Amino acid sequence: MRLADLQLGLRLTRQAGWNQTESDWLRFMDLQPQGCFVAELDGASVGTTTTCVFGAVAWVAMVLVDVNARRKGVATALLNHALDPDKSGQEVKTIRLDATAAGQPVYEKLGFTPEYQLARYEGIAPQTGPQPHVTPATTSLFTEIVAFDHRMTGTHRGKLLTRLFKESPQAMHVLYQEGQLEGFITSRRGANAIQIGPCIATPHTGTALLSDALGRYAGQLVFIDIPCDNAHAVRVAETNGLRVQRYFTRMYRGDRAGHRLEALWASSGPEKG
Repeated sequence: MRLADLQLGLRLTRQAGWNQTESDWLRFMDLQPQGCFVAELDGASVGTTTTCVFGAVAWVAMVLVDVNARRKGVATALLNHALDPDKSGQEVKTIRLDATAAGQPVYEKLGFTPEYQLARYEGIAPQTGPQPHVTPATTSLFTEIVAFDHRMTGTHRGKLLTRLFKESPQAMHVLYQEGQLEGFITSRRGANAIQIGPCIATPHTGTALLSDALGRYAGQLVFIDIPCDNAHAVRVAETNGLRVQRYFTRMYRGDRAGHRLEALWASSGPEKG
């Protein structure tokens, strides 16, 4: 995939009704220039997929096929190409993705195993009060934020977090207690709604971070992708009037990643976990 294919990605995104914007597509291509692919059928560009390698963990996303080219093996061909070890990197031990209900059978045939379910919560963010100890992130804290994220997720996501911070530094907030970093949250504007996440936090601080983000976007439509097994995060979403729009299944192939599910209060979205 090249910059010339950007309009293809945007067209397929709008066709599917997904939330990604031009900024998201540029981020995909910048983070992994050799990891984004286009499928052609009968001389026409009809599909896309993106990959991103974070050390031993790789993410697959944006598997999109034009409605007129579906059920012709395009998605499977894209995935087989993207999952080739020569392209994903020999150091990759785990490949992960978030599957829609329609996509899950395709991934299972390629050896992916369901790990857990996420719910996309949607709604108008309510006005919430100030949250103690939640403050804007700063450049000086960034090394600590990246190390905290790695400790909680088992994935070296520094290049993703750095890019998100550079794009919207005002969106990233942190929570410190007794001098210790206990969590962070960020967000970005999408085509349909503001995507809140990722939010990585200890069990007793995630509520404050999610509430803080909702308050900053009061009156606006938001999406939050929350693991269904994180009961505290689910409670925050539901008590603030958000409702489930759809479900995703997080899947993996290879080694299971050593992340802490209780620390995942909001995913960054289906693109990067």
